[in-house]
Amino acid sequence: MPAIHDIIGTIGVFLILSTYFLLQLGKLDPSNFSYSFLNLCGALAVLYSLSVEWNFAAAMVEIFWAIISIYGIIKYFIRKASQSSLFG
Repeated sequence: MPAIHDIIGTIGVFLILSTYFLLQLGKLDPSNFSYSFLNLCGALAVLYSLSVEWNFAAAMVEIFWAIISIYGIIKYFIRKASQSSLFG
């Protein structure tokens, strides 16, 4: 049976790839919260697996993937707040 860190890392890869696939199908809006949130969850899951079996290059990709996803989440909430203040 695979180790727990391998299972979590594989789930992370699945999240990132399925999110990208849904984007390509036009089923997911990149400015939507779910797009950035799923990418962040995927990156964190892969980073967890890398914390057990370290790979610097892969970790750098996932760190920046997480940072960019956090930026997208912040941008989403700023946009949502400004829209609600305009209409509320």
